[in-house]
Amino acid sequence: MIRPFSSALLAAALLAAPAANGAEGAATTPSAGESAPASVTSGKDFAAEVKLLYRVVACAGNDPLPAHLDARVVDEHCKAMGPKKEAYQKKWIGQARDFIAKLRPAGLPSTVVYPFGGGDLISALTTYPEATDISTLSLEHAGDPRRLNDIEKARLKESLGLFRKTIWGLLMKDNSTTENLQKGQGSDIPGEIGFFLVALAEHGYEPVSLRFFTIQQDGSLHYLSEEEIAALEKKRAKTLRGKWESPDLSVAFSNSEIVFKAAGSGPDAPTRVHRHFAANLGNDGFQVHPEVLTHLESKGRISAMTKAASYLLWRDEFAQIRDYLLAHMDFMVSDSTGIPPKYLAKAGFALETYGKFSKSFLGANEEHNKAFRKAWRDQPQRELPFRYGYIDGGGGGPHLFVARKGVAASQTLSTP
Repeated sequence: MIRPFSSALLAAALLAAPAANGAEGAATTPSAGESAPASVTSGKDFAAEVKLLYRVVACAGNDPLPAHLDARVVDEHCKAMGPKKEAYQKKWIGQARDFIAKLRPAGLPSTVVYPFGGGDLISALTTYPEATDISTLSLEHAGDPRRLNDIEKARLKESLGLFRKTIWGLLMKDNSTTENLQKGQGSDIPGEIGFFLVALAEHGYEPVSLRFFTIQQDGSLHYLSEEEIAALEKKRAKTLRGKWESPDLSVAFSNSEIVFKAAGSGPDAPTRVHRHFAANLGNDGFQVHPEVLTHLESKGRISAMTKAASYLLWRDEFAQIRDYLLAHMDFMVSDSTGIPPKYLAKAGFALETYGKFSKSFLGANEEHNKAFRKAWRDQPQRELPFRYGYIDGGGGGPHLFVARKGVAASQTLSTP
């Protein structure tokens, strides 16, 4: 049931909504293969809007287009998207998914947390294809899903063109720049949600529902009703990074939840859930919004990942999200922007390295650079046939490491 609107409830929603502060920023776990807990039934469900976006933006499904959308513009977009989607299928899903599957131990939590993972549900599903509950966290707001409902032909063509430009890096280089993610926040196509829907299509899923939520002080989620969204219509979302312009959308559309299932499956098919949190993951961000960390802690044991994360986990300003991961994760896959060796060793994790590493892709702490170089030097050379986030800052090749809980650091692990 939709909760009745009240001024007190609206005040709580505004309190839980993310606020700008100028810093840099991405329950019991079901067993593998088990359906994720269904979303609560409260809150406005934008099922029609998300299915239309899935058809138009992700070029998936076979629902007829509404009369106001120019079919030729959509066909041109899908024709342009085709080769890039096929390339991702072949290079990353075809190679990376099977490669990483051999690295994962059995019995991992199917709850996945991906900090600094703006727009990157596609990599989460490639890395953890059995995940049933996925959370991505980043500075970007999810986006308003309603704008296709009355978009003009010229704007549709322009918006789809912008979407293709912003997603090319993710599909072709397994990496999205912050600039591209920022551009997607101001478009008629909700950039983050569009990226998520392409991810579902690439992995053989389809959306069931789309809701938006705020986080309460106890870490629980409050799903916004139609009345609450209407009341928040003129309250603009604020940028979570000082250098960015604030997006042209309501604060109501900051945090999203997409429930999805296997494409073409029946109404009783098992569902999974993906939630995106617009959040500043710096220590200062958690000081303003501790409920974000409280929610993450409520998830219990997790599987983790990160990549192309600007080496934020190397920095003391992000110690709280780093400490959260170390305390709650059983396994982590990352490029060198992951947690540095000294923190992993102290928490009982061992590194296992792939590819080559000589220095960070961006300028970063030399102590951690030296530690990572030693980790790669001390282990057997294991080849990596695909890019995972940043390339090596020296030789330019791909690299990846996994962190395993409770494995002796001296133990040599098998190569896939």
